[in-house]
Amino acid sequence: MCGIAGAYRWPDGKAVTDRLTDILAHRGPDGEGRYSHAVGDSEVHLGHRRLAIIDLSETGAQPMVSDGLSLSYNGELYNAPELRAELAAAGVRFRGTSDTEVLLEAWRRWGTDCLPRLRGMFAFAVFDEHTGELVLARDQLGIKPLFLLRRGTGLVFASELKALAAVSGGSLEVDQAALVASLLYYWVPDSRCAFREAEKLPPGSWLRCRPDGSVQRGRFWNLKDVAAEGRERALSGELPDLAAIVEDSTRRHLLSDVPVATFLSGGLDSSYLTALAARHQSGISAYTIGFRAEDARFEAMPDDLRYARQVAEKFGVELHEIEIAPQVLDLLPKMAYHLDEPIGDPAAINTFLICQAAGEAGVKVMLSGMGADELFAGYRKHLANQLALRYQRVPGPLRRGVSATVNRLPVATANRGYRSVRFAKRFLSFADLPEETAFRRSYTMYDQDELLALVNPDLAGTVEDVLTEHRDVYQDNELDDFVNRMCLADSRMFLPGLNLAYTDRSSMAASTEVRVPYVDVEVVRAAFAVPGDRKIVGRQGKAVLKEAALSILPREIVHRPKGLFSAPLRAWMSRDLAPLVREVVNDGELVRSGILRRDALARMVAADAAGQQDYSKHLWHVLTLEYWYRGAMDNKELA
Repeated sequence: MCGIAGAYRWPDGKAVTDRLTDILAHRGPDGEGRYSHAVGDSEVHLGHRRLAIIDLSETGAQPMVSDGLSLSYNGELYNAPELRAELAAAGVRFRGTSDTEVLLEAWRRWGTDCLPRLRGMFAFAVFDEHTGELVLARDQLGIKPLFLLRRGTGLVFASELKALAAVSGGSLEVDQAALVASLLYYWVPDSRCAFREAEKLPPGSWLRCRPDGSVQRGRFWNLKDVAAEGRERALSGELPDLAAIVEDSTRRHLLSDVPVATFLSGGLDSSYLTALAARHQSGISAYTIGFRAEDARFEAMPDDLRYARQVAEKFGVELHEIEIAPQVLDLLPKMAYHLDEPIGDPAAINTFLICQAAGEAGVKVMLSGMGADELFAGYRKHLANQLALRYQRVPGPLRRGVSATVNRLPVATANRGYRSVRFAKRFLSFADLPEETAFRRSYTMYDQDELLALVNPDLAGTVEDVLTEHRDVYQDNELDDFVNRMCLADSRMFLPGLNLAYTDRSSMAASTEVRVPYVDVEVVRAAFAVPGDRKIVGRQGKAVLKEAALSILPREIVHRPKGLFSAPLRAWMSRDLAPLVREVVNDGELVRSGILRRDALARMVAADAAGQQDYSKHLWHVLTLEYWYRGAMDNKELA
């Protein structure tokens, strides 16, 4: 895992690449490298920061240059041993044992045709001295990031957006459409970028730059096609051996020349991976989080620690427990910087602190259960949307009576919160809506009218564009299975836009590599070959994954209530963060600039403080957005 950067036919490209690479130092503290070559009347420059995981010797250093090819690569290939054997059989002689060299030789032999053969996470740049062409590529699911900026015939790229913003001389303008999208979702979709001009290379795609200034784009993997193929497999009655596929993926993700540990929340996904990892690697350790007792009581949070300890004891795993306390909120400005874009999920702080603790113990690689909920319908919203279809059959007068009653109930008193009331109010906010609108409303922050009331009236057209984009993505499929339509939408938007994004950026801020065995091309293929009625059975989500996990986990762990990898936001907002919220609402940059309306924010704060509505998540995201926006404005002023 590393940081990559470079410039192609860009003015002062060497100095720019040096600056880009220096900004990415936290992604690779173990080494750095540069490469330069002429391209017509200009040059190409590649930079690399190394976090040494496989082949710790100099034969794994980058940029790797061999016989006219130069590669700067961020990622891991879990089928590198098979590819190495195939290439060796064809006569390739390897100098070291790194997967970087395997990728370089695979590119030499197959070019872009090697991309669909890669099983792993990656973003890389490869330059061919013979043709003068530079190609950028990103993995199938968007696990690893790759940002780029094109001007004229030139291009710069980097693993992090902050690096491009820093070398642009303050010329990058905030994209207000991306800010509106972040308000809706509490993250910026992978299809958008927080700064105009800059863009993210889409998952499963490549971009080729030629010396004449022309650019060619291609796609080598499409999740929509994978889901369609899975539908055909499901119709044929062919069910994958999910237990074998998940175990194979977990085993492959343990490939490392440095210590590997796991995230262990005590929930199904992390417990399953930890148990499988312990089966294949003795002495593995795990990390978990806990909260202040009074915060956990206020939120009525499940006792995840009890389950994590039980799993660790059963499988002989050394468990490290980290308490997330309010003083961690001092990390807000730091996290806003490292997350690159406005991301309002407090799980990013959890990830950073876990990775920081693991790094201090000498652990460089962590396995995460990320992705299982999206692929196997494990979120409450999936079940809630199914229940909404039944709710719509209830007579209208009775539904209106239920809604009126629930809306009068408080979500909190001075001493405790009522999760069941919060869930009921959330459910009723979308239960009567059409499918796509209901699904969007079940996990986004605002409905259309609420969002319009919050932002500057000039952004009304942008609000419509953002909602239209969600509708287009959700409806762009050939599936007749409601549950798998939700899973596909989540895997295309929620997974790369939020969960993979914050996982990469917060873990790399702590110089730690996080691997995601569920977000593996073979697991994904298997997931979409499972019919929706095998994913949600009765009121149980992830049913098929639970069935697979019973081969190794105790029933109590498999069927426990769903855990939360989040934070006690209501407790923090009502106590520790209240003064900061007032400051941002009354005199924040977002309000002063006219992007957000003070009166709408004030109404939200009042309703939350009165315990009538739960706006803690909304207000937390306003804080993260405020800190990110301040950083963006400071960058322009310093230019």
